[in-house]
Amino acid sequence: MKRFPAYDPPEYVNWQPDAKLVTAFGDIWRADPERRRVVDALDREVRLTLYAGLLRTRLHDIMLKRWVKQGVISKAWLGTGEEASTIGPVHALDHAVDFTAPMIRNAGACCEMGMSVADMLRGYLGTADSPSKGRDGHVGGFSHRVLQPISNIGNMPPVAAGIALAMRLTEIPGVVLTWVGDGSVNSGPTHEAFNFAAVERLPVIFVIENNQVALGTRVNAHRRDPSFAKVHLAYGCAGWSFDGNNVLDAYAATKIAADYCRAGEGPVILDAETFRMGGHATHDEHEARVVIPAEVFEYWGRRDPIGLYEEFLKREGVSEADLERVEAEVSEEVDRAADEALESKQNNLPKPESAIEGVYAT
Repeated sequence: MKRFPAYDPPEYVNWQPDAKLVTAFGDIWRADPERRRVVDALDREVRLTLYAGLLRTRLHDIMLKRWVKQGVISKAWLGTGEEASTIGPVHALDHAVDFTAPMIRNAGACCEMGMSVADMLRGYLGTADSPSKGRDGHVGGFSHRVLQPISNIGNMPPVAAGIALAMRLTEIPGVVLTWVGDGSVNSGPTHEAFNFAAVERLPVIFVIENNQVALGTRVNAHRRDPSFAKVHLAYGCAGWSFDGNNVLDAYAATKIAADYCRAGEGPVILDAETFRMGGHATHDEHEARVVIPAEVFEYWGRRDPIGLYEEFLKREGVSEADLERVEAEVSEEVDRAADEALESKQNNLPKPESAIEGVYAT
């Protein structure tokens, strides 16, 4: 994909594929017969759809970063480097019946569930035609089966568990997917959600997205065991790990989890090790480089989830021309969405009197 020196992490700007890592990309899920069957069943178009989802998520974040530098918005919460742990899982769902409950760094899930990039960008601009009607930069859309995130960490897992319970009570054969950061695992609501879901055997998948740092605190500073691979054992439910930078491994692990939940054996707690190639938000990029050693950025920089997937696809026979075609289509989509969102900012801001609409009190 095209690299953007003004917006990409420096480790991505001159990214070159590591042959061993590209080979390992396929070896990871091929080593598990069940995951291999899932991936081998994916046709060429599905694999390119996953590629488009990765690109869409990265370019959405690059547009936000551009707006920050231009003064259009003050800051943005990005998921650069974590795209695979969002795109793989969300595509493993049945979008006709399943729900997602993304956090703000999983914004790519919204688009893959059918929400437009323009609506995602309008959410940051606070326009009247944004999904939240200008009230909140956290974006969701119930009509698209996307629950709007709660900004307080650890509060989405209980909501996801509640939706899963409601689906069971109403006999809707769906699954709920949500993501939990490594820091949020420490919160009370997350523990309660894990425990309640396990006791009730709810059809919910919790992806623990271990991106190595909670705000400015590295995982080894707030957790004795920096791995989350065994968290599910504490709740007596199923769980397994996947490579958070490998979109096919993420897809396969989640598809197996979803089938497990549909069979009435849920929940499943998945462990995804990945890394956020930046700060908690755009305003503290420097802090991230101070808190986290340069060699950690270098290590994960070589594992760019998009770069590795591109190289894997080429080895599997996908042409450069096809990859460039998909990239051009997604780039045009994001650019057009940005224009639409900026037009809304000029012409469709919320009216003051709308502040009391849709507000409830008891």
